[in-house]
Amino acid sequence: MTQLETTQRVALVTGASSGIGAAIAQRLRADGYRVFGTARRPAAKELDGVELVELEVGSDASVERCVATVIERAGVIDVLVNNAGYLIAGAVEEVSLDEAKAQFETNFFGVARMLHAVLPHMRARKSGHIITISSLAGMVPVPFWGYYNASKFAVEGLVETLRFELRPFNIKVAMVEPGAIKTPFYAQPQATKMAAYARWREAALGAMAKFEAKAPGPELVANQVARIARSQNPRLRNRVTREATMFSFLRWLLPAGAYHAGVRRGFGINFR
Repeated sequence: MTQLETTQRVALVTGASSGIGAAIAQRLRADGYRVFGTARRPAAKELDGVELVELEVGSDASVERCVATVIERAGVIDVLVNNAGYLIAGAVEEVSLDEAKAQFETNFFGVARMLHAVLPHMRARKSGHIITISSLAGMVPVPFWGYYNASKFAVEGLVETLRFELRPFNIKVAMVEPGAIKTPFYAQPQATKMAAYARWREAALGAMAKFEAKAPGPELVANQVARIARSQNPRLRNRVTREATMFSFLRWLLPAGAYHAGVRRGFGINFR
């Protein structure tokens, strides 16, 4: 134990400037953690009781600086919450490859960078929790969210692998898989629109807007993260919201043809 370490547990939450990340940071703070939240421009943000640190998860150097800063100030990282991410909506053909790469740099490689930076510290201590915010879209693809879906499917595979590999080091690994949550997430930019997809794109995104309109707040995800952080044997996958449970179950239960037909009906995608 270093001189800076105390009995107070320390959590690092990425993407904590708003929405789910802010709710997680504040919930962990209320539970007695010393919480470091990250933002691209921390000087422009303020979270009660949360220490904000600059971070761009798409930059190796920024990730290394952020983790070094937290360890320098607190001496330890007990809980890492990988939350930073965003959505670019549109048909696969509408999203440029540069936009697709940027989506993966944040949503997938951002997680990978944080793992590479934090794992040596946790392995040396043989202790820690790594909690990654995935999505229902990492199990059940949402039409017109193609590259977001793909980034979350990749995260699911990476984190499940990590759970096997870190068990000998007493590091707990888990994911939270929310359905629709009422946050600024859905206000993210869309890809350049092509007229050929207009009818079905608008129908699908309209269906998602209806889910958003009746969605619960980010506190639901924060509460689940808090439960995982307290657990010595958390489940790998922790679904949050009714549709996350329902749609993943239906995909498992129904024949593929029946399930896909239901998705097409639900999102207004047909051949006419």
